[in-house]
Amino acid sequence: MDLLVERVDVWAATIEDRPGGLAQVLATLRDAGADLQSIIARRTPEQPGKGVVFVTPLQGDREIRAAAQVGFNVTASQHCVRVMGPDRPGIAAELTQKLADARIDLRGFSASVIGPQFVAYVAVDSLDDANKAIEILQKA
Repeated sequence: MDLLVERVDVWAATIEDRPGGLAQVLATLRDAGADLQSIIARRTPEQPGKGVVFVTPLQGDREIRAAAQVGFNVTASQHCVRVMGPDRPGIAAELTQKLADARIDLRGFSASVIGPQFVAYVAVDSLDDANKAIEILQKA
């Protein structure tokens, strides 16, 4: 299978759980020139009134300074691998099974399909696990 597999930094920020909370931080990143490939946002039930947003990539000093101003930091506890390639039925099941067979515990997984291509983000607990996942998925 012809896959592009690479480690990516994921940035996270706490946001206000109110109309416009997410829009405000995304506008700051947009104004700094960020061209985001992935955005995941959700409420944090353990912190009423708050949410969390994860984005990737942030590149260059201008984007990183703007991100810091609205509370973004690189997630130190989450290591992420991006996998892109041609879509087909069962691809997510196949990739996650390969990781399971290698005893890699997933912290998170998200995937989308656009046209004939898929992109998946695999979050694991350590850099060692991320490197193992890259090696395994490059052979898939």
